[in-house]
Amino acid sequence: MASKVKPWYKRKHTSQVKTDYAYHHTQSVVKQQTQRKSSSKSVSQVQAQATEAMAEPAYTIPAFRQRSAEGTEEYQRVSGNVEKGLTIIQEELKRMRVSTKATVDSLNIQREVKSMMAKRPDFLDDIPKMPDFLVALRPHTVWEKTPVKLFCTVQGNPRPIVKWYKGGVPVDPLSAPGKYKIENMYGVHSLIISRCVVSDTAEYSAVATNPHGTATSKAMIVVKRPAGAGELCHLGLVPHLTEIHASKLEVTLLDRFPVSFGVEDGSISLVCGMVVVPDLPNVPPLAQWYRDDKLLKPGKLVQMSVGGGAARLTLPQLAKDDEGLYTLRIFTKDGTAEHSAYLFVSDAPASKPGAPGAPMSVKAYDINSDYVLVAWKPPNTVNEPPITGYYVDRFDVAKDTWVQCNDSPVKICKYPVHGLSVGHSYHFRVRAVNSAGIGRPSRMSDKVTALDAAESERLQGTEEGVPSAPGKVVATRNTKSSVFVQWETPKSLKNLMGYYIDGRVVGSKEWFPCNNKPFKHNRFVVHRLIPGETYVFRVQAVNVFGLSEESQESSPISVEPALATPSAPFGITQLSSDGSSITIAWKKPKHTGGSKIKAYYIDRRNADTLVWKEVNMQGVAERVCTIDNLTDGTFYEFKVQAANMAGVGVASAPSMPMKCEAWTMEEPGPAYDLSFSEVRSHSLVLLWKAPVYTGAGAVSGYLVDMAKKGSSDFVTLTEEAVSHRYLKVKDLVEGESYVFRVRAVNSKGVGKPSQVSEPVCARALPGTKEIVAGVDEETGDVFLSLEACEICDTSQFIWSKNYKPIGDCPRVAVTTKGRTSRLTFTNPDKDDLGKYSVVVTDTEGVSSSHTLTEDALNTMLELSYAIRHPIVPLKHGLNYEILEKGHVRFWLQAVKLSPSVSYRFVVNDKEVTSGEGHKISHDVATGIIQMTVESFTRANEGTYTVQITDGKAKTQSSLVLVGDVFKVALKEAEFQRKEHIRKQGPHFSEYLYFTVTEDCTVMLACKVANVKKETTFHWYKEDDEIVPETPPNVLSGACSLPIPLFSRKDQGIFKATLSDDRGKDTSVFDISGQVFDDIINALAKNAGASASDLVLQCTPEGIRLQCYMNYYTEEMKTVWKHKESKIASSEKMRIGGTAEMAWMQICDPSDKEKGHYSIEISDGVKTHTRTFDLSGQAYTDAYEEYLRLKAAAFAEKNRGRVVGGLPDVVTIMEEKSLSLTCTVWGEPTPEVSWFKNDQEVASTEHTKVTFDGGKFASLVINKVTPDDSGKYSINVRNKYGGEFVEITVSVYRHGEQIPESKMGHAKTPAATPAATPAATPVPPKSPAPPSKTPTPTPQKSQTPMSMKSPTPASTPASTPVPKSPTPTPKSPTPSRGVKSPTPPRFMKSPTPPRK
Repeated sequence: MASKVKPWYKRKHTSQVKTDYAYHHTQSVVKQQTQRKSSSKSVSQVQAQATEAMAEPAYTIPAFRQRSAEGTEEYQRVSGNVEKGLTIIQEELKRMRVSTKATVDSLNIQREVKSMMAKRPDFLDDIPKMPDFLVALRPHTVWEKTPVKLFCTVQGNPRPIVKWYKGGVPVDPLSAPGKYKIENMYGVHSLIISRCVVSDTAEYSAVATNPHGTATSKAMIVVKRPAGAGELCHLGLVPHLTEIHASKLEVTLLDRFPVSFGVEDGSISLVCGMVVVPDLPNVPPLAQWYRDDKLLKPGKLVQMSVGGGAARLTLPQLAKDDEGLYTLRIFTKDGTAEHSAYLFVSDAPASKPGAPGAPMSVKAYDINSDYVLVAWKPPNTVNEPPITGYYVDRFDVAKDTWVQCNDSPVKICKYPVHGLSVGHSYHFRVRAVNSAGIGRPSRMSDKVTALDAAESERLQGTEEGVPSAPGKVVATRNTKSSVFVQWETPKSLKNLMGYYIDGRVVGSKEWFPCNNKPFKHNRFVVHRLIPGETYVFRVQAVNVFGLSEESQESSPISVEPALATPSAPFGITQLSSDGSSITIAWKKPKHTGGSKIKAYYIDRRNADTLVWKEVNMQGVAERVCTIDNLTDGTFYEFKVQAANMAGVGVASAPSMPMKCEAWTMEEPGPAYDLSFSEVRSHSLVLLWKAPVYTGAGAVSGYLVDMAKKGSSDFVTLTEEAVSHRYLKVKDLVEGESYVFRVRAVNSKGVGKPSQVSEPVCARALPGTKEIVAGVDEETGDVFLSLEACEICDTSQFIWSKNYKPIGDCPRVAVTTKGRTSRLTFTNPDKDDLGKYSVVVTDTEGVSSSHTLTEDALNTMLELSYAIRHPIVPLKHGLNYEILEKGHVRFWLQAVKLSPSVSYRFVVNDKEVTSGEGHKISHDVATGIIQMTVESFTRANEGTYTVQITDGKAKTQSSLVLVGDVFKVALKEAEFQRKEHIRKQGPHFSEYLYFTVTEDCTVMLACKVANVKKETTFHWYKEDDEIVPETPPNVLSGACSLPIPLFSRKDQGIFKATLSDDRGKDTSVFDISGQVFDDIINALAKNAGASASDLVLQCTPEGIRLQCYMNYYTEEMKTVWKHKESKIASSEKMRIGGTAEMAWMQICDPSDKEKGHYSIEISDGVKTHTRTFDLSGQAYTDAYEEYLRLKAAAFAEKNRGRVVGGLPDVVTIMEEKSLSLTCTVWGEPTPEVSWFKNDQEVASTEHTKVTFDGGKFASLVINKVTPDDSGKYSINVRNKYGGEFVEITVSVYRHGEQIPESKMGHAKTPAATPAATPAATPVPPKSPAPPSKTPTPTPQKSQTPMSMKSPTPASTPASTPVPKSPTPTPKSPTPSRGVKSPTPPRFMKSPTPPRK
């Protein structure tokens, strides 16, 4: 059955076609009908004329044919019939002609309709139409934590742009990642809100806009909360959502951890940022970490966490065992999200140079009761001597010590450990040995227990010996800092463990390790290489017997990115338009693909169509292009592709719609091509190009605006427009990202802003170097030079002056060698002054600049002249110094001397030669020429000159030693001669001086020399000898006298003497005046640096501010201030201190004492200040605490207590009488209650309770029985508090052994019956005095003063009972000496319930 095919205009947007086409078709038909009406008249006239022309003329009978009357009548009768027939025929012919004409007109109309239908797409494209919502938004009411979707359909020409608003504010999906999702598919616009909350209740609107108007559709969303949820939210609780599992979450990985590098014993964290939808605090995503495809488990060495928008793996103590490929796998709603990166762990510095690294993967196999086989992997050795063996250590968990298992190193990577103890647990570690020493130990193995049942797999090598060397090694390009290395597997594997890869820079002899843990595969990516450098690589195979021979080296390879097509250009911006063309510009791709970009290709399309059209078949080299043959008033979109040697790259994202209309504004158009140079931690240089459209006048300057990344608050950096097209931006925050825009200015005003630049981070590239200005040491040429921190094959050094490319200029010459480029000035002069900059293309922004100033140029020209006109350069001219014994040395130092140098000394115009009394010499290595005068006297006054000749270079230097200068030198020489004589015996090499230690002890110290065992040393103060606790040891070369707790009492003259049979020397130190002040200042410096913040301490007397420090003395310059006013010590404000702190106490504080307090400790140079703001809540809390302590002190003083008289334990014989008597005290008189086994004791004939005079309380038990045994306690209490005292009573029968006391005290002998009726209890050896610590006060949250405590049933309702630990039948009696909390004010002591 054939299917009916619908025309294209009925398949899509049927309603649109109906409305639009009906409108246009109606206009066309009306027009055609009007034309037809006007033309129908002319048609009828033509038809009438044609009928007349076609009609036959009247027939005239010839004469020879004329008939008679009868014949004529007959003829007329016949002709009449013929005429009737002809009329009928003519009428039929006319009808047929009219019908034919109608048919032809109908066919013409159908043909015209078909023609219009064929042209309809272009016809519809040219019809403008304002936006119109075909399907409008509709309101929704949803429950909290459920999603909602708003959608609408809109039409218009050009295609409208739809924006979403919430309560009139634009909806920004980036403001809350994962919450909002905006889509536009097939003309349907939608806004999805995931996991609604009550605050999402609002009116939402979709605003559609095109050049012909705006249309808006609105709808209300109401989010309701289920019953009971409000209470949970009010309490701050999150309900447990058992129906949501971690695998049901949508997880998107954002910031992924890169290839990382660590060092042994260090720590590292691998962090991966993510967006979770919905983000539930009690349902984090399910994340798993793998190392080399093995699942990791949390432990001491592996820490994992998921939450806060990130998954984190922390390795707190790195070892080479941790090296490998790490993979994060997160289970999501759609499956799993994964990310992998390699972690490299290098060896820690060796304990001895050349010692081997630590072995790896230490494991125990074949575990028995007294035997374990330990195996490991060998470390990599590159530049170290080869490994000669290994030591195995064991750690017995029970003994907590490491013990070496083997006496001599074992050659292979496994060792049987014997002599284990059954049931003991062990760890093992291994140390490698070579000729340089023993290396670092490996990470210890997992714990194993020596048991017969722990039999496991055995590690048995089937073949002995190391594997053969790997085969051919091939290195290929990977990225700008990494290389891909692969190799052939060895022919003989022999239980291969893996491979070590080594690298070397071409031209260097030093190899470096690329991995520190054996890698199992035969392909490896080497990271952290220098871009542009050339390397070779080699590989070694590893097994338990060691490392194989090295493979052959790979071919040299330069570190460059693998050749690929360039990335997409970006930043397409409109520069001008004239109504038929648009000029656009764009930014070059961020990645060139490893080769130079040769061309760009541009495509365009109407903004309301999907079909792209090529603009240029031939590539354009510049990043500016004018697109012609456009339609005025139409919106267009553009995209650009870049091409290099590898081909054409991906296209850029479509530009924003650009309207083709003639620009007529008087202000200039936007600047473009914003770029950055010389990006550093706190500055950068912004460059741009002039606008294509200049407006009504020439561009006179530019304004530059800046904003932080993510912010739209731009700040103008230039107060006035700058005339040049670059600007150095300063005062940036390191690590912060910024964006910029530029506005051109002409005489008519400020033009359009440029497109916002890409964000740039204020941080210099690693290894960034600056331009160096210098002079060539051989030729004397003045040059500027830059060594790039990175480079590639396509990189070029572009030099500029004042940020204008220099190009081919006869004044300079540019040479490039490797990573260094040099700009040499041919004939430098003032015309060469200016700012020079250089940019290295195809890098991450390598650039630098240097301003050549006149002073710097003159300095370099002088140096250039000196190089071209050589002299012997001198570091130091002729000088003199006084040596020991009073000898005088005259010397000078040249920068450089050759072995053929010649020179002479001239003194007072007479040449002096080396001989008696003079020694002349020189040193080529240091460039020093010297003459020593052994006997320096008044005859040596005069002028000294040295003349030097070294090849073609010559120089001389003179020194005038006459008058006062000579007298000073002569005096110093005589002093040194005397010092030399003094130093022949014991002497002070350094006289007395003072130092202050960290604990603020003042030390008088000196250094001595030329001493012997018999040399004596003595300390004196004011001629009184001081004998220190530690006798001075002169043989140590230093002696010191500590002065602890230094203060004014330590002022005086201190003296130290040193003597033996060779002589005596004395050193005096006067501690007074300025010296005393210096010591105090040194103490203050130490104390001020160690001073803590001011601490508030409340006391019953007031509020105290304390500052703790290493040492405090009143001689220190300390000032207390209140509101910047100095505080003097008084009864109200007391100032004092101890050796550990300084304090200031506010006695009986009031509101006047509120405010800012500070202490200033001055050390003569710096003032150390500590502050405290005693106002607001801090003052309120402190004042309340002061009142509480004051009340507590009063309560503690007056609370009820047992003063003494009660023992801890009483042992008594049956039928005796027991009297427990004690003295109590309290103000007011306390209440006394006795308890037995937590039950109150009532006074009876058997048990008599008395309380005499408010002081003496007693409990007498007549004729005790075993039932009277138990725990007795007395409760003494008044309104300020009280205490419990416990007594343990043990009753034994006659003839039984006296029981021992069990209260944790010393044993007490049993009560001995006496003539008195009552037994006397034995008191404890040391009765506990009443405690002096303040009684703790209940917290406000527990017993507020305005809240009444519950009252027991047996207590009258009028007596509030606080929640204090009063004994009840179900609660144990507090132990002896425990004080009850002090009850709040106005509360009576609780009364225990009676039974």
